[in-house]
Amino acid sequence: MAIKVTRKDQSEANENIIRRFNRKVLQSGVMPLAKSQMRFSKPISKRERRNKAILREVRRAEKAERIKLGLK
Repeated sequence: MAIKVTRKDQSEANENIIRRFNRKVLQSGVMPLAKSQMRFSKPISKRERRNKAILREVRRAEKAERIKLGLK
């Protein structure tokens, strides 16, 4: 998807051109798509997801126990 911005006239300031370009980019929705493609990560397996959830619960329980004992 190409976004084209041209000068309105020769006396138009560069800041105005940049501002118009930025506005067109925001309105077109190109940036969220590009950012989502940059952050693509391979989906994890069901087993790995389950193991991470179990570990998270264990750590949460340990933290709650430490708080009860007044250690942290």
